[in-house]
Amino acid sequence: MSQPYALTAHETVTESSTGLVKRVLVLLYGTTGYLAGMIGLLWFILAMGGLAPSGFSPLETSTLASSLLVNFGLIGLFGLQHSIMARPGFKRLLRKYMPVATERSTFLLFSGIALSLAIWAWQPLPGHLWNVENTAAIVGLYSLYALGWSYLLIATFVTNHFELMGLRQIYFFVKNKPYRKIPFTKKYMYSYSRHPMMLGLLVGMWCVPVMSYSHFVMASLLSLYVFIGIFFEERDLKAEFGETYRKYKEEIATLIPKLY
Repeated sequence: MSQPYALTAHETVTESSTGLVKRVLVLLYGTTGYLAGMIGLLWFILAMGGLAPSGFSPLETSTLASSLLVNFGLIGLFGLQHSIMARPGFKRLLRKYMPVATERSTFLLFSGIALSLAIWAWQPLPGHLWNVENTAAIVGLYSLYALGWSYLLIATFVTNHFELMGLRQIYFFVKNKPYRKIPFTKKYMYSYSRHPMMLGLLVGMWCVPVMSYSHFVMASLLSLYVFIGIFFEERDLKAEFGETYRKYKEEIATLIPKLY
């Protein structure tokens, strides 16, 4: 949920003079981070729709309480990874050991690992909150499910998918070119919703015909984290874009116009 980094003048000069071996290693690292993040996201999307397996690790809990404790811990780990790695202090620490261009790739790499771990080790819970059997309702819910995830993906391209996923930063590093910051945008869905990716995520998680209690707990915890993440992301955006973002926040809804 964090925003792409911005290079300082010193970092631009230093990183634009790196050698071939280092640039190749950074390219491989950035590609690995992108793939890990996208694989984790794709697995999560399919698992939320009951289209991919989840909760099949050797770990088996014996009671409902222990299952919930493990599941809460898995989402807590994911949330901590997201929150800590998005903070400026962590980024400053990372820059002491790695090129600045790899910040976003590192975030995606560990996000993909944390999300995949949560899906793999998730402890199944008995029962269902709902199980829709009407054919028209099933088609309608799966249509909304597909719409939600498609909306999220499209929103990444409206801003800049490759910047968000760290590949644009890697490209500038590998080409020995100074990084050029992308301008603030409020096109398309961003003209009426400040966080369309989060809206797509919420729709995709909840609009499913079969809502097991396992799914319900995961969707509930991640929904809570969405709103916590929005709070911290908006704080970072105000710090980065200043008055531009403050005016944007006054004019545009958080998720849905006239509702929230």
